[in-house]
Amino acid sequence: MEKTQRYIALDVLRGLTVAMMILVNNPGNWSYVYAPLLHSQWNGCTPTDLVFPFFLFVVGVSLYFSFNKYNNSLNRQSLLKIGRRTVLIFLIGLFLNSFPQWMTVYSKLRIMGVLQRIALAYGIGALIILAVKPKILPYLGAFILLLYWGLIYFIGSPDPYSLQNNITTDVDSAIFGVNHLYTGFGIPFDPEGILNTLPALVTVIIGYQVGKLIKSTDKEKVPITLLFWGIASIIGGLIWNIGFPINKALWSSSYVLYTAGWAILVLSLLVWIIDLRGKVKWAKPFQVFGMNPLFLYALSELIGISLMKIKVPTGPTTFISGGGWIYNNLFFTIDKTYNGSLLFAIMNVVILWLIGYVLYKRKIFIKV
Repeated sequence: MEKTQRYIALDVLRGLTVAMMILVNNPGNWSYVYAPLLHSQWNGCTPTDLVFPFFLFVVGVSLYFSFNKYNNSLNRQSLLKIGRRTVLIFLIGLFLNSFPQWMTVYSKLRIMGVLQRIALAYGIGALIILAVKPKILPYLGAFILLLYWGLIYFIGSPDPYSLQNNITTDVDSAIFGVNHLYTGFGIPFDPEGILNTLPALVTVIIGYQVGKLIKSTDKEKVPITLLFWGIASIIGGLIWNIGFPINKALWSSSYVLYTAGWAILVLSLLVWIIDLRGKVKWAKPFQVFGMNPLFLYALSELIGISLMKIKVPTGPTTFISGGGWIYNNLFFTIDKTYNGSLLFAIMNVVILWLIGYVLYKRKIFIKV
């Protein structure tokens, strides 16, 4: 398999993932969202729950190829690259959490978030991958997943997998303070906290192992080999689900295997279509997202927050957010329920794609 071909399939998977991240994060009305575009309330896995681990999986695959120039080993150059990128991505996430008030609301500023999870999973995952002998990596990944399960089960409460009683909240509260945690579940609990970042490292490690597998396998055999490992990983996740439920918020060990399996299957399909059958033209739109993924995702969040903070007057003393005004005047009139809300989300994807297309055509690739 040629290096350029391999990157096309990877860029397309990355682009598909970023497009889905933007789509599911920006509905016109959260009361009208089709079920597959919502996260599971707790246990379980919807298509939306696949998006974040897909991105971390792609991070892992990309690591294998990007660190080839460093001989996939720790040295001054690779350490500097890892350090700079980890800090930059984390700070961008922290900036988005504080935008537009910045430090004036520090007492209640959420420390962690999606970009912060990506930063830590990338940074720590990369250090582990480059520091450990390759043949040990699969066993280390399995050990981390078992360790996380043990910490949750044995140190937690009698109901260790519940929202109210899982140990991850205790850890995050001790490190950050309860006022700095996510409250979207109705109580302080951070789905991108410190302890549940531990199994997310394994998602990156699995991606790295897949990158290595692609490199070492004959071109014609790559899709079927990936198909085998994808199915095996899904089955492993479903079996583990019996004792440790598939759960995105906890990033449970079963969730790691289950979602990685689906990521491998999708990559297998893309490799077969793009590399073996040479069908590339259909994938061009997704390559646009795949070439500036973190920038376009962060920009989508920035635009979303800005639209939410902008106040448009609807009367002498009443206001509506900028996003709400656009939704009510453009999409609510088309359909007052699910389709109008979906069209608003699609509008966000299209706008970000157009921005990405301009960058792509001008060969501007913003390294984040």
